[in-house]
Amino acid sequence: MAIWQTLHRWHDALARALDLLRSPLLLATRVWVGWQFLKSGWLKLTNWDTTIALFQSEYQVPVLSPGVAAVVGTAGELFFPVLLVLGSFARVGAVGLFAVNLMAVVSYWHVIGGEGYEAAVAQHWLWGFMLLVVAAFGAGRISLDALASRNGQ
Repeated sequence: MAIWQTLHRWHDALARALDLLRSPLLLATRVWVGWQFLKSGWLKLTNWDTTIALFQSEYQVPVLSPGVAAVVGTAGELFFPVLLVLGSFARVGAVGLFAVNLMAVVSYWHVIGGEGYEAAVAQHWLWGFMLLVVAAFGAGRISLDALASRNGQ
């Protein structure tokens, strides 16, 4: 039993040490995934004619018209990453980007679901997972959410 208790003490010490990485890793996750969507949204915005053409001919967004889908998708790719990166209402930003990511996969599945696009699908899975981590655990201590919580107490 003494060995078991010793192993648990070591494990607890390791856990405390690794807990120091939680907020920096959440910050890195927020910045990384937010930057990916922000770049995509900016590209859509600065090449609006091409964006509209792609939504009319290539992306198959269910329910929405191509024009509305282009505006909503671009707005989501520009708004939610800002929340995510700043860590202000980060869970809202993460859930919003998760929805944008899911819609991107659904609307372009006829292409990325085919053979040879496994890396593209994997990238969307990775982003989705990263966004769910932030949605579940929050922004961490390095965020405006944490600052607002400290000031509100």
